[in-house]
Amino acid sequence: MSEPGPVILTKSSPTVSLDKHGVTSGLVRVNLKWSSARAAAQSQARQAHGLLGKVRASLQTAATKDVDLDLGCLISFSDGGTAVVQALGNAFGALDRPPFVALDADDRTGGLAGENLTINLSEQARFSKLLLFVYIYGGSGDFRGLDAKVTLTSDSGESFELHLDDSPPDSNACAIALITREKGELIIEREVRWFTPEGGAGIQEVISRDYDFAIQWTRGRK
Repeated sequence: MSEPGPVILTKSSPTVSLDKHGVTSGLVRVNLKWSSARAAAQSQARQAHGLLGKVRASLQTAATKDVDLDLGCLISFSDGGTAVVQALGNAFGALDRPPFVALDADDRTGGLAGENLTINLSEQARFSKLLLFVYIYGGSGDFRGLDAKVTLTSDSGESFELHLDDSPPDSNACAIALITREKGELIIEREVRWFTPEGGAGIQEVISRDYDFAIQWTRGRK
C-alpha cells in the first residue's frame, strides 16, 4: 500500500487544519527548494553541439548567477512579544527556548537540501501567529522560473505543500503561509502574496507591517 502524498494548498483549497491531521505537538520541518539557474545552464552547456554552440553555452553559463533565496519566519507570541527567524543578522533562533523556531543553515543555491526551518509545536500555546516568508537576498531578480516549493512535514510524516509559481515580474519576496489558531485548532493558510521594497524600507519590514507584526527593524547582514 503506497504512502499518501502531501496535502497541497492551492488558491481553491488554501487552508488545512493541523489538528485534523493529528499534528498537535512535536516538530514541524519547513523545507524550501528552488531550481538553481547556474546548474540548469551547466546542464544545457553539456548538451550543446558543435564548437560554436559549446562556446555560446559556456559564455551563458559564466554569465548566469544563482539566486539566493532566504527562508524566514515572523512570530507573534501570546504574551504580546514578537520575533523573527532568518539568516540575515544571524537570527537563526532555537527550539528549546524562545522563539521555539530555528533555521538550520543558509543555503545559497537551492540545491539538494534547500533551506530548512523547524517549528516546535510542543510550545504551540506560546504562539499567537507565525508567518513563513521568503525573499531574494540582495534584492536582484524575481521568482519567475525558480520552481520554488515549500513543504511542511511533521514528526509523524504528515506533509503539506505549497508552490510559489505565480510570481509577477520584479517581486522579490513572498509571504508563504500563515499559521494561526481558529476555534481551538491550528490552521495553515496559504498566502503566496508577493512583495517589493517600498520607500527604502526593508522587505521584512514591509511584510511585517502588512501582517501587523509589531517588530522594530534594524539593518543586518549575513
